[in-house]
Amino acid sequence: MRARYEVAVAAQAALGEGPTWDADGGRLLWIDILGGRVHGYDPVSGRRSVRTTDQHIGAVKPRVGGGLVLNLRDGVALLDPDDTFRWLHREPVPGRRANDAAVAPDGSLWAGTMRYDEAPGGGTLTRYTGDGSAEVVLDDVAVSNGTGWSPDGTLMYYIDSPTRRVDVFDHAAGRVTGRRTFAEIEDGAGFPDGLTVDAEGCVWVALWDGAAVRRYTPGGELDRVIELPVPRVTACAFGGPDLTDLYITTARTGLASPPVLSGSLLVVPGAGKGLAQPAFHG
Repeated sequence: MRARYEVAVAAQAALGEGPTWDADGGRLLWIDILGGRVHGYDPVSGRRSVRTTDQHIGAVKPRVGGGLVLNLRDGVALLDPDDTFRWLHREPVPGRRANDAAVAPDGSLWAGTMRYDEAPGGGTLTRYTGDGSAEVVLDDVAVSNGTGWSPDGTLMYYIDSPTRRVDVFDHAAGRVTGRRTFAEIEDGAGFPDGLTVDAEGCVWVALWDGAAVRRYTPGGELDRVIELPVPRVTACAFGGPDLTDLYITTARTGLASPPVLSGSLLVVPGAGKGLAQPAFHG
């Protein structure tokens, strides 16, 4: 279907990613991975902010009590409310960068990595806690991408983009087991990138080179397609005071003639009902 999308922020982000609603700040956070920028957007006032980082950034999430947690090329860092920067866990690996991340129901950060050349097995998914401890959850990943949990927290959804699958795990006490296929993206429809889970337990998946966001029911059935005017759709998240607006990030990197809205932040008002996302406990 052709959605009634709007342009929230007209931008030319090389690799827009990771939309996250910051409930305490009343703003939508998103990033430009390759541009090293953290964007903020207040949909009520229209106010925007941009913060630069000195290296590529894969994700940004709010922290309990204020501040941000950053998934950076060389590790996971904390930005305090007074703008003090400090590393939580620094582990640089040549040729590797950060990618998508999500905060689990227990407040831990599950952060992905990938090699710049996207080599199979070059990436990881790692669980970080506020004391700086790190536990590798998956160590044979190419492009670690969308991660999210069911409304009751018993399931975790995960995307390693080149597999063209959305996988699902059983989740309990910070552990995942029983990996299996939840949904497959057919040839010609693009590659799964970021995802979000709504209040009904449906999984929304952004399609890189697919010019769309899809919604799958909890049973894995496709029940909605939002077509968009840009090919490289990277991630989606519900935001706004009532969590009913679907924000969508896009990219222009690698496109010889990117459409005018590539790299912008789009929004579909009233698309559904999102889940309140936990902040990082650290």
